Amino acid sequence: MLAVLGYVMIVVFMFLIMTKRLSALIALMIVPAVFAIIGGFTRDLGEMALAGIEQLAPTGVMLMFAILYFGIMIDAGLFDPVVGKILKIVKGDPLKITIGTAVLVLIISLDGDGTTTYMIAISAMLPLYKRLGMNPLILASIAVLGNAVMNITPWAGAMARVVSALHLEMSDVFVPLIPAMIGGAVWVIFTAYIFGARERKRLGVINLTDLHAEGTAYAEQAATVEQIEHKRPKLLWVNFSLTVLLMVGLIMGVMPLQVLFMIGFAIAILINYPNMELQKERITAHAGNVLAVVSLVFAAGIFTGILSGTKMVDAMAKSLVSLIPDSLGPHFPIITAIISLPFTFFMSNDAYYFGILPILAEAASNYGVDSGEIARAALMGPGVHLLSPLVASTYLLVGMAKVDFGEFQKFTLPWAIGTSVIMILVSIVVGAFSL
Repeated sequence: MLAVLGYVMIVVFMFLIMTKRLSALIALMIVPAVFAIIGGFTRDLGEMALAGIEQLAPTGVMLMFAILYFGIMIDAGLFDPVVGKILKIVKGDPLKITIGTAVLVLIISLDGDGTTTYMIAISAMLPLYKRLGMNPLILASIAVLGNAVMNITPWAGAMARVVSALHLEMSDVFVPLIPAMIGGAVWVIFTAYIFGARERKRLGVINLTDLHAEGTAYAEQAATVEQIEHKRPKLLWVNFSLTVLLMVGLIMGVMPLQVLFMIGFAIAILINYPNMELQKERITAHAGNVLAVVSLVFAAGIFTGILSGTKMVDAMAKSLVSLIPDSLGPHFPIITAIISLPFTFFMSNDAYYFGILPILAEAASNYGVDSGEIARAALMGPGVHLLSPLVASTYLLVGMAKVDFGEFQKFTLPWAIGTSVIMILVSIVVGAFSL
């Protein structure tokens, strides 16, 4: 009964946001509350929701100050040279722009953190997409697909969870998946080519040479350089150094991300805008983005809290595992790879990798399947996972790109599934796991 209730809740939620009957913010709060009441969990509703909010609170704090930090960097003009350089290379050609976007995202995503990837990539590329009239859904889609491929690096969350849950060596899981990552990266660039070809056909190639007649880095076109009075060109290298230090600290884990971004933001605003009135003005300017993203994160906390607290997640997982007949036991790796797509969409990484994956690995061991194969197969659904309403960084992406969450999911889902299919096929060919 709980499994059915969970499935129906997910379907209703997706239907409401994809058909725009409810916004994601409202649906994340209303839908799980209604289904918790239907399931007879009225008395525990508040505690379950609060538990979910508390679990995502650190993420909300991190996103809040990350948005403020990068907002200050954008105001100060840190990314203006990047935008100008890209414009000089692509020369108003939508095809070159989309491929350039893919390459940029794949490089930035090497740090394993979706939040910083989206902030840097969207900040650099969205002004260009706006200037040419390109569909911002394309930018958001390429960003999430590229980040998904790189989401299985050893320092990314998914890989760390898999290795911890099954008590495996990191190199044993990661190294065999390197060809799959390369295959996924090629698919992302191919997808970007398709998007770019369509936009080139629709828009043509636009001449942008008049935009830098006076030698500026295309200042007139970029949204990041519209307010000249806020620019701090003399502090460019100071801001760059601060951002590099922040990224190094992030990768090395010198302290929690929340604290890193809080301190980084405080230093950035003091350096660039020492006047208190200017500080208030800049914070107010970015308050809308902060509220839009952080409110969604806390609303998602209610969704995940109720989904976990009612045990709907557990029931859904067990029901799916029970559907696998004994005759398919030897094919557990490919089954695990396929079901990782819906599993990682419907539930959090923690719930899947720590709750479901050990069950799958134990079941597979009865058929002589190595747990390393199951671990690698379980990492095949990153593209679909990042489209989940349970992933906080995705709300940041759609908020910065200014696209509707439901439209973004519909637009990107086929290409995300394609990413997983390519990675699965390459993994089978190179023997990362068996068919």
